[in-house]
Amino acid sequence: MSNDFLPRAAAPITERPVPSWAKKPPPKNKARPTGKITARPYAAPRDPYEHARKIAENVLDAWYQSFGGSSIDVPLGTVAGLSLLRNVPGLADWVLNLKPEELPQLLKEIYLGHWIKRPDLINRAIRLHDWAWNPDPDKQQLRAVHAVTRAAINTGLMDLTGHDDPWQRSEADVLSPLLTGLRHKSDKKWRGEYHTPACVTDLLANMTVDKDFAKPGMCIREPAVGSGTMFRSVAQRLRDLGLNTHDFHWYGNDIDSLSAGCAAVNTIIWDLGPRCLIGCADSLAPDDDHAKTRAEAAEAFEQRDRYMDTATTIVAHRRAVALLDQLMPETTAA
Repeated sequence: MSNDFLPRAAAPITERPVPSWAKKPPPKNKARPTGKITARPYAAPRDPYEHARKIAENVLDAWYQSFGGSSIDVPLGTVAGLSLLRNVPGLADWVLNLKPEELPQLLKEIYLGHWIKRPDLINRAIRLHDWAWNPDPDKQQLRAVHAVTRAAINTGLMDLTGHDDPWQRSEADVLSPLLTGLRHKSDKKWRGEYHTPACVTDLLANMTVDKDFAKPGMCIREPAVGSGTMFRSVAQRLRDLGLNTHDFHWYGNDIDSLSAGCAAVNTIIWDLGPRCLIGCADSLAPDDDHAKTRAEAAEAFEQRDRYMDTATTIVAHRRAVALLDQLMPETTAA
């Protein structure tokens, strides 16, 4: 009888050699840490102008590497809003830990806080923060805003603009190199937009402004103000002479709304005072643009007062209703 149908003994198991790819360590996890993020200490250059340029470079890299898009008012308005913050302990870490969808609310609150004091300047800078009020923001854009925020703070933005002392806040113009870097070369050419370097404006201010020239009450005008670099140099020169910028009238005008918006924000950062007006018009036009700017500023303050009166009335009404609920709980319950 054949043994072909009988079960065969199992063959001895021999270990196979381990393949070379299995000897390699597993790849590292590229997921971002979920713990609390703290601001990295940044070794800022001694030259504040170089520091401002570094901030602009890192913000530009963060914006374009995150595919933020062509709306240059978004990264510019983000940095401008963050520049209005004061560098209190722990604030930088708190901002860094915000989620992308939380950043528009932060920027709105920053601009609204300054709108209460200077509605004319915040209205002039509307292109810098108008995008934050979008009820349905683009998620990719928010991720780019998040990257810009981290790049700016980790490059020491708040160390440059967050001082309580206005002299220290005015050491450099952070928005000028950023606006210049965001502009396309052809865009700058047809606009005729060329920002004067800070070293040149500092030299001009030191040459022309002295105690015999600068008298409280005089008006300082700039028909092509840009982001306000010339104003910054003059303000620093006045402070060096022991004068107060609030005692002078300032009027800056620019045909480009983004540049005028940057100048308006810088007016707050550099504390030029309540007598500073920023216009957006053609300085070569025959119309009296200064009068138009003054009228727009007056209208902004009137609008602010109306809104504040309405808000005060609503708050008083709600407090009164809450008080009635406490005094007459049975009546309200019935």
